[in-house]
Amino acid sequence: MSDSPSPVYKRVLLKLSGEALKADREYGIDPNFITDLAQQIAEIRTMGVQVGLVIGGGNIFRGASEAAAQMNRSVADSIGMIATVINSLMMQDALEKAGAPTRVLSAVEMRQVCEPYIRRRAIRHMEKGRVVILAGGTGNPYFTTDSAAALRANELDAQALLKATKVDGVYDCDPVKNPNAVKFDKLTHQDAIARNLRVMDTSALSLCRDSGLPIIVFDLSKAGNMRRVILGETVGTTVTS
Repeated sequence: MSDSPSPVYKRVLLKLSGEALKADREYGIDPNFITDLAQQIAEIRTMGVQVGLVIGGGNIFRGASEAAAQMNRSVADSIGMIATVINSLMMQDALEKAGAPTRVLSAVEMRQVCEPYIRRRAIRHMEKGRVVILAGGTGNPYFTTDSAAALRANELDAQALLKATKVDGVYDCDPVKNPNAVKFDKLTHQDAIARNLRVMDTSALSLCRDSGLPIIVFDLSKAGNMRRVILGETVGTTVTS
């Protein structure tokens, strides 16, 4: 028998901001970062974990940005949703180069480049061991990719929503601005909402609270963290009911 530790989650949804893809760049996608990320995701897939992925579009366009300030909000958000499709296709290419079969399913239909999002189809892909990248947000303006991640995680019966960030968890204030910021190891959804800790937006937190879905916030830049989370080790901050 193998002595290798077993994952504590069978199916997870990973939420990644578009800004994370640019790493230290001002704009776009850092190819080294996306290659490393793909290898980490491919590794947990080989452990038998079914993986869904939601990526933001902020490295390309944000509906709430200054550039969109004079635009109609619905139009700006639609551009942002299209940006998530671009990131998803880039991620698909990197994952398949890392040996992980992948499908991109978009809430905004673009049949020439990806499949339309259908819940049962997404689940079937995951059951077959394919990494499913869920693009296009919810398909509706006024909803963030945080909300899309919470929605898809619940629809696809994920056991945890993993939020990959540039910090090592949730703090009571911005640790970059305040060196005395206090990190939480555990937190409830309601506490995060009441204290406005910006773990995710309020809609996403409320949905996870109501369904009892745990959120694990961790630092993606630290090597091995994603694997450690999957194995149930204490990493970052866990937000539960």
